[in-house]
Amino acid sequence: MQRLCAIALVISGCVSGTDGDLPTDDYHGNSAPTTIFTGPSATGSPFFASLGTNGRSCGSCHVADEGWTVTPTGIESRFDATNGTDPIFRTNDGSVSPNADVSSVSKRKTAYAMLLSKGLIRIGLPIPAGAEFTLAAVDDPYNFASATQLSLFRRPLPSTNLGFLSAIMWDGREPSLGNQAIDATLGHAQATGTQQSQMDAIVAFESSIFTAQALDPSAGRLDLSGGNGGPDELSDTSFYIGINDPIGKNPTGAPFNPNAFTLYDAWGRYPGNGAPGRARAAIYRGQQLFNTLPISITGVAGLNDVLGVTTLQGTCTTCHDTPNVGNHSVAMALNIGIADASRRTPDMPLYTLKNIATGATVQTTDPGKALITGKWADIGKFKGPILRGVGLRAPYFHNGSQPTLDDVVDFYDTRFGLGLSSQQHSDLVAFLEAL
Repeated sequence: MQRLCAIALVISGCVSGTDGDLPTDDYHGNSAPTTIFTGPSATGSPFFASLGTNGRSCGSCHVADEGWTVTPTGIESRFDATNGTDPIFRTNDGSVSPNADVSSVSKRKTAYAMLLSKGLIRIGLPIPAGAEFTLAAVDDPYNFASATQLSLFRRPLPSTNLGFLSAIMWDGREPSLGNQAIDATLGHAQATGTQQSQMDAIVAFESSIFTAQALDPSAGRLDLSGGNGGPDELSDTSFYIGINDPIGKNPTGAPFNPNAFTLYDAWGRYPGNGAPGRARAAIYRGQQLFNTLPISITGVAGLNDVLGVTTLQGTCTTCHDTPNVGNHSVAMALNIGIADASRRTPDMPLYTLKNIATGATVQTTDPGKALITGKWADIGKFKGPILRGVGLRAPYFHNGSQPTLDDVVDFYDTRFGLGLSSQQHSDLVAFLEAL
């Protein structure tokens, strides 16, 4: 089995859209890879080839040393190096509007502001035919969005750990990775057609990528002293749809186990001495909090309403239930309020949607799954992403609204009234950074 290691790389294909290979590193040396490959070599892969008309490849928005997505820091470097002409900077979806002026460097800075500041790509989707709602009003700072094409600013999801997916894309709109490869090539790369052999090769390559945090600056390697961090262990992790579902959708009938994360159990018994030991103990405590901290889950559409309960007593793993991976083990789009009007920032469009049957209205910066199903109940719903390697790919949530993992923990603390102590907060962050 071929395993190529990728640590803090700059892959030519990821930057320029040209063919590129991944340099190797010594997995058993002092460093440890964040990514391994269990399938086809990157050499010659169409994943890194420009298959469209605008110079982009899959690698343009899925960069190895940025967690196989893109980050503002990396995007800013590419802008500075090319004066904003790198293939990622294209008006079909990289700019705030397809009509944005990109005639000068300063104007390109403005046009690609959402990409540069939050790593957001603009997805244009219409109100679907037969929807239970209409677009009553739109407040778009970029003067483009309409019912024909809403502007939805979203983070590119990582093209790694794909074998654990229960839903593809934030709104679950793609039925398969093959479909996603075709749509991305036709849309993001603006191709005029696709070759099935190339699409199959893209899926085979990206399905062989496993990414997880391998090193902690204080704890050291995360796969030593009984720890099971890093991508090697992850590649051997079992998964099937519903594997640990909390609401009875496990096809084997096995009950839900809230102790979904066991990566660092050994560090609870003996974390070691000195600074590494203290760091490992913090990571273990964070894991235990993630598994067991009581949360009164209220107002989460897709969960409370589906179960018919006003308050559900749960933990972080009630939603992040896939064992040692952290996404939903079934396709479960939820609304935790990320796109609510109350959280809108001035750089985001605001949409007022009206229920055709009742006349009720709701305001949101992104209708989420509702633009796929047309259902009123799906407004603001998004899937929960895979958590492994999460520390590599700030900012967070579909709209990049939380710059750091500290901010993510603060969001949940406030949203669900957790009352975390400073120690609990730092332990949770330490655990998330070790995923």
